[in-house]
Amino acid sequence: MNDPTSQSNPRSRPIRVLLVDDQQLVRSGFRLILSVESDVEVVGEAADGAAALTLARELRPDIVLMDVQMPVMDGIEATGHIVDEGLSQVVILTTFDRDDYVFGGLDAGASGFLLKNADPEHLVQAVRTVADGNALLAPEVTRRLIEQRARERAEGARGTGPTGIPDAASTSNDAAVQRDSQLDELTPREREVLELVGRGLSNAEIARTLFLGEATVKTHLSNVFAKLHLRDRVQAVVLAYETGLILPGEVAAPPPG
Repeated sequence: MNDPTSQSNPRSRPIRVLLVDDQQLVRSGFRLILSVESDVEVVGEAADGAAALTLARELRPDIVLMDVQMPVMDGIEATGHIVDEGLSQVVILTTFDRDDYVFGGLDAGASGFLLKNADPEHLVQAVRTVADGNALLAPEVTRRLIEQRARERAEGARGTGPTGIPDAASTSNDAAVQRDSQLDELTPREREVLELVGRGLSNAEIARTLFLGEATVKTHLSNVFAKLHLRDRVQAVVLAYETGLILPGEVAAPPPG
């Protein structure tokens, strides 16, 4: 594991994590992995989405590691409630590589998606990544699915039904078309920042790429969120693909230096 004392931005307090999974053994495993990290603190556990929502309201954790398939309330529904109430950021954890889980989690406001078979280092890094305000979209499966979704929406926007009337997919893409025009509201520098976010770069990497300070990058990113009515970096990444700012298949360019 990485020694948190060696990180360039040491934290003033540990990252508070809530574990949500209907299997006790899984929760115990996650707790064991995270408990050895001095910058991470497991503050609670829940066995279903409803209990997770109750604990999130009580504990206000920084990160919720959320299973998908659970009794009483599933992880997607629980994520939607937690994000809507501003209680925490959520990372979806599942053993299933399924499009509907990823799309459902992103639509519900999850800040990331990670398969349960990821190694312990990736789990810890996922917690730190999301706690730092970055989107957890590095796993290839997630990137591939976002690109697929962007292609489907773009194709749907051009499609019409057999009667010549725009089909449901086309109608549902009106918002995407409107957002495409909203990019005109961004300054050239803000568009550059959004493009680099879409490519998966962190604030520090964007700063090095554009020869800016991190504080300046954060200001530009805040302006992008406000102008485009985006909740977080996940939505920014999806929007960058949907509007064609990033083309499917493009990868992050390494920052200079």
